[in-house]
Amino acid sequence: MSKLILANDGIDAIGKSLLEKAGFTVITEKVAQENLANEINAKGYIALTVRSATKVRKDVIDACPNLKVIGRGGVGMDNIDVDYARSKGLQVINTPAASSNSVAELVFAHLFSAVRFVYDSNRTMPSIGNTKFDDLKKNYSKGIELRDKTIGIIGFGRIGQYTAKIALGCGMKVLAYDPFVKEAKLNLEIHGTSGVTVDLKTVPLEELISKSDMISMHVPGGKMITANEINHMKDGVILINASRGGVIDEADLLAGLNSGKIAHACLDVFENEPTPNEALLKHTKISLTPHIGAATNEAQERIGVELASKLIEALA
Repeated sequence: MSKLILANDGIDAIGKSLLEKAGFTVITEKVAQENLANEINAKGYIALTVRSATKVRKDVIDACPNLKVIGRGGVGMDNIDVDYARSKGLQVINTPAASSNSVAELVFAHLFSAVRFVYDSNRTMPSIGNTKFDDLKKNYSKGIELRDKTIGIIGFGRIGQYTAKIALGCGMKVLAYDPFVKEAKLNLEIHGTSGVTVDLKTVPLEELISKSDMISMHVPGGKMITANEINHMKDGVILINASRGGVIDEADLLAGLNSGKIAHACLDVFENEPTPNEALLKHTKISLTPHIGAATNEAQERIGVELASKLIEALA
């Protein structure tokens, strides 16, 4: 049996090394989407790993009968036809534990930036900071603190719980909603001590939406926030999406920002990646990053190790 693996969106060097030590040959040269099926068949790959860029749809699955495993380096698998692949006998794996802390930290990078206008100040200071310094100082003088504010976390799996830990460390109140999680024990690791355990019970979605000052999305997909939900939020709410594009309806988000109902939005993901709506990219109330939630050195290493371990097990 062939032992060739195509890591089409790359893999961390440590993960690659683990696979090679197990006797596999790992190719990391990017294959264009339109050539993917032909390349897999021509070279005899038995496993394909992807991140969010490469799509593994029904046509690729049907065209590659020798493929045994599809691996997703990350959490969400919306770029893979998972059920169809499994119905054809393929194993489909992901790495849900590896990137949780990195995504949670990005949520708070956005939040700190939003409440003190850092993202907008970084746009305006280079152009007019030396001529309208006092005006800008006045514009950005109404920041708020995160302490004592309420953050609502929609989706309370690993990433949602990591986000809650950081929030609690900042002195925030946490409301969480998840139809599959009733409660969680959060261990807040504090250097130099044994840590603190916090018991947190989830609440109904309606309660979270109406009582939260900030709302962070951590769900695998689906349209969760539309004009209806926004209308029931607090005035001046801040919305953060580092999960999947489309979870917040983008047209309704823009309407809420323009009306003043929403004070800020923080977006790492977009409906039309890699060509997001230009109105979002240019909006003065939106803090932006290009889908980098898991893009830290530490997370990539953990993803590579977890992915390699699961591939070795699956192909044993």
